Amino acid sequence: MPLPRHDIHGPLAALLLASLSAASLQAAEEPAAALAANSAGSGATSNVTINLINRLVAKNVLSKEDAADLIKQAKADAEAVAIREQSMRVAIADAAAPPADPNDVNVSYVPEPVRAQMREEIKADVLADARKQGWGNPKDATPSWVKKWDVFGDFRVRYEGTFFPGGNDNTGAFPNFNAINTGSPFDVSGTQFSPQLNVDQDRNRLRFRARIGAGIELEDGFSAGFRVATGENNSPVSTNQSFGASGGNFSKYSLWLDRAYLAYNFGDKPYSDITAYIGRFENPFFSSEVMWDDDIGFDGMALKGKFELNDRMKMFATGGAFPIFNTDFNFATNQPAKFDSTDKWLLAAQIGLDWKIKDDLTAKFAAAYYDFDGVAGKLSSPFTPLSSADAGDTDGTRPSFAQKGNTYMALRNIVPDASNGNGTTNQYQYFGLATPFRNITLTGRLDYDGYEPVRLSLMGEFIKNIAFDEASVAALAVNNRGPAGTSGPGAFEGGDTAWFLNFVVGDASLDERGKWNTFLGYRYVESDSVVDGFTDSDFGGGGTNMKGFTLGGNYALSPSVRVGARWMSAEEVAGPTLKSDVLQFDINAKF
Repeated sequence: MPLPRHDIHGPLAALLLASLSAASLQAAEEPAAALAANSAGSGATSNVTINLINRLVAKNVLSKEDAADLIKQAKADAEAVAIREQSMRVAIADAAAPPADPNDVNVSYVPEPVRAQMREEIKADVLADARKQGWGNPKDATPSWVKKWDVFGDFRVRYEGTFFPGGNDNTGAFPNFNAINTGSPFDVSGTQFSPQLNVDQDRNRLRFRARIGAGIELEDGFSAGFRVATGENNSPVSTNQSFGASGGNFSKYSLWLDRAYLAYNFGDKPYSDITAYIGRFENPFFSSEVMWDDDIGFDGMALKGKFELNDRMKMFATGGAFPIFNTDFNFATNQPAKFDSTDKWLLAAQIGLDWKIKDDLTAKFAAAYYDFDGVAGKLSSPFTPLSSADAGDTDGTRPSFAQKGNTYMALRNIVPDASNGNGTTNQYQYFGLATPFRNITLTGRLDYDGYEPVRLSLMGEFIKNIAFDEASVAALAVNNRGPAGTSGPGAFEGGDTAWFLNFVVGDASLDERGKWNTFLGYRYVESDSVVDGFTDSDFGGGGTNMKGFTLGGNYALSPSVRVGARWMSAEEVAGPTLKSDVLQFDINAKF
């Protein structure tokens, strides 16, 4: 029985075409007449493929017409291959041959099929090299060491107005202790006022802040980071630079090293959330701006860790040792025999809990202990300074930076003799903190997302200086007193407690255009509840011994740019009358 006929376009045809394409052009050019004769049984040819087609025709698998069509297609394929190969040989030969004249330029014609094939082959070679060398992918377009760097920064322009209502005490009741302690000692027996704080003249300032830094991923769990920032001085609590300050007349401004640290993450579980820091780094503690200003950096060593208790609770802990002040190596400068060191340290620890109460309600609570070792002033050994250049052996206990609010004591035990008019002249004096500081701090925050995308947040903090002894401080205090009586200075009115509440409605990240938040806060900060040099630098002009509220909000103009405004109204808790209002308008860009 004859075999069934197959469609010329089926798999069999594809196989035959492949065979014919592989055959030589000469073999494929046998005439159709020879095919017909062979198919009639007159004889075989020398070409295997032609013989196969003849057999298929004889077995009635292919018709003579289909067989002739196959041979025609194979002939066309073979001719195309021969043309490409010949053109390539000509192009290569022409390119290799030198021109007959040095001024001649050979331009060989390369057929379009050859050019297309050359383009594809070159493209394939280039992409292969790109993948091998790592520069073909846009993500790999930079050296590997650059990819380890995470560069970030921000720029802020601020209008700040400080306004003093009438009734403030401008009779010399507010000495600028920071100005005294960072300059020459003040002669308290003289007829001039000491440097004084501004309590009665409104001020308007345009200010800016610029910061840029980078985090660097190193090997084996190590990382590092640094940041530089603007600032009118080396204040630990502000990187603001006022336009026109620091010399004016379009003078250039200073940059300060604001962060520089090395960190190590312990990596493997259960230690994967434990990181050690050394250098100068961000505040490692969960706290409010009353305990620590937002801009403050910590010098020293810290260890932070998180530990999962269950799927809804995580415990966290932080501890560290931080040098606050290191005595000058040559202290005292003009004494052949030097004075003892009076180095100051902060030793601190905090433990807390992150708690997911419900899917839309989270809480964070923490308790901290801060021991400011050596920050209190000490009365010097008895001596008689003959000039403002003479040093006392406890001059190093005075704060190297302060804002305002803490209670101060005189540091120098000056012996009266003939050289100082038996205590009536040449009373060159420095001032130190009248109390030690050991703070117990409780901090908490609640976040409610039931009105998403609007979040409701409430943050609070309570601070107690457990080292404060009112009787001891009252015996030494030169400020924070009530009105003077007929028998001497007024009663001491300072205190050791602070508390803070802040309610925020809106979005905390402000990472999309149109996002916003608004906030309302109130604080009550007694004179010696916290070290005034480290607390918020904006409220009431910075420092302690103030109470009042803050109202403001922010709006995102883009994912990277936002505007904000806030109004802060403050008044003194103890001592002479001092009220102030601060208005700030900000535009802030980050990257």
